[in-house]
Amino acid sequence: MKKIAPSILSANFARLEEEIRMAEGGGADLLHIDVMDGHFVPNITIGSPVVESIAKITTLPLDVHLMISEPMRYLDDFIRAGSKMITVHAEASFHLHRMIQQMKKRGVMTGIALNPSTSLTCLDYLLEFVDFIVIMTVNPGFGGQTFIEEMLPKISALKKLIEEKNLDILIEVDGGIKVENISRVSRAGADIFVAGSAIFHSENYQKTIQRMKKEFIQ
Repeated sequence: MKKIAPSILSANFARLEEEIRMAEGGGADLLHIDVMDGHFVPNITIGSPVVESIAKITTLPLDVHLMISEPMRYLDDFIRAGSKMITVHAEASFHLHRMIQQMKKRGVMTGIALNPSTSLTCLDYLLEFVDFIVIMTVNPGFGGQTFIEEMLPKISALKKLIEEKNLDILIEVDGGIKVENISRVSRAGADIFVAGSAIFHSENYQKTIQRMKKEFIQ
């Protein structure tokens, strides 16, 4: 089943609990949390204490995206905080296989994110070990960016690769997802859709989420 994961990066942090409850009540399937360190990406957001606080106020699974250098140092902190899914960037670790093994041992759904310019070939010896792959359709660091159309063939190519290997792996797409383009992203092969400003900057979160879900069948 395809899922919508609202990204709190675009939420109003002054009333974050209300924003999360509105997204949850509006039909969100996951809650996407971007962790940025100002080093791997040019922005700083939140750490594990905030993730822990969020876990206490929602029943949605927390999809935590670590856009940070040396993610291995912080895995246990984010797992203890309540993360159910954790994504690390292929570009952020020299020992990606080891890190994936450690994540799997800790019982979280394990994902690898690829920046727009990163080739799928970096997954050649890793694909069998993960639960999902995140295709970045913007350059990471800031919300509200425009979807990079050239990433659609990349999503399709990953879908074909997964099917050829007969693997049970989800494709998550993160960046610039809106009602207007979600059907094309769905047809390309995506399973999970991260949407920030399209939801949290809309007048009615429930209507926006439901409109997105209707586009899955287009």
